[in-house]
Amino acid sequence: MKVISCEEPKRFTEKEEEIPKIKQGEVLIKVKRIGICGTDIHAYYGNQPFFTYPRVLGHELSGEIVEVGMNDMELKAGDSVAVIPFLECGKCIACRQGKTNCCTNMKVFGVHIDGGMKEYIKLPIDHVLKVNGISFDQAAMIEPLSIGAHAVRRAKLEDNQFALIIGGGPIGLGVMKFAKLAGAKVIAMDIHEERLQFCKEWAHADFTVNALKDPIEEISKITNGDFPEVVFDATGNKSSMMNAFDYVSHGGQLVYVGLVKDDITFNDPEFHKREMSLLGSRNATREDFKYVISCVKNGDIDVNPIITKRFKLDDIGTDFEEVTNPANNIIKAIIEV
Repeated sequence: MKVISCEEPKRFTEKEEEIPKIKQGEVLIKVKRIGICGTDIHAYYGNQPFFTYPRVLGHELSGEIVEVGMNDMELKAGDSVAVIPFLECGKCIACRQGKTNCCTNMKVFGVHIDGGMKEYIKLPIDHVLKVNGISFDQAAMIEPLSIGAHAVRRAKLEDNQFALIIGGGPIGLGVMKFAKLAGAKVIAMDIHEERLQFCKEWAHADFTVNALKDPIEEISKITNGDFPEVVFDATGNKSSMMNAFDYVSHGGQLVYVGLVKDDITFNDPEFHKREMSLLGSRNATREDFKYVISCVKNGDIDVNPIITKRFKLDDIGTDFEEVTNPANNIIKAIIEV
């Protein structure tokens, strides 16, 4: 089978490997779609935390079951599946509390271990979810959308609260969508007017703010001087993440959904004055995945407008830098295998 490996920053190579052999408790999947996410982009350009080379990238995956043994999840050959790429240990303090998304020994498929940029993969049975009835495109989007769903659930967002989401990329868009489904009044913030327009059209953001045009004044006007009860930063940008402290209401929460390979600092008197809560939101749980699948199946979420570029696995060497160039305004690129 064909395998694409990132040998070092800015260099992919193609190689051939044997199709994996599965054992009891595993499933063999023919990969159909691979979503390109920020993690893949950071890894390719050499600035992804917790990363070593060479590595087969790819964790936003959908496919078709080729082989599976006896199981109590009713999985069988021919089923369409989405992949949960977060391989937890099941034994650490986080796992014992059901917080498998932040396992102390986490191995993320395509980050800590080789991922899905190949024709076939094998995974533990309990890390795939049957998604018959939706397309492979939709199934590949379940994982990134689950990141947003988890962040909103972690914040315990309430009806009619103001929620500011900073960053109009795929993760930020997911946060906006699930914040709306939770009943929040959503403020979308980005530096690109065309992306803000998309936030209004797709995520149904109630308000938009350009981060380059005095955002504090604009957010104050929108919230009648109160500022948002919950602020989500989904940029992975150090400056944005530090500035986000200025947008939170007294008694409010700041949730970091994005990750940056750097230190974050803040003014302690301002932090204490507001009695602010600072939360990290990492990955997602099986519960989040199931919720997102139900939202896609019942029509609450239409993933098709997010997918704005497609290319073949064979073309990754020539197309990857094009599809990851911010100037091209691509929201989500999908590899068809």
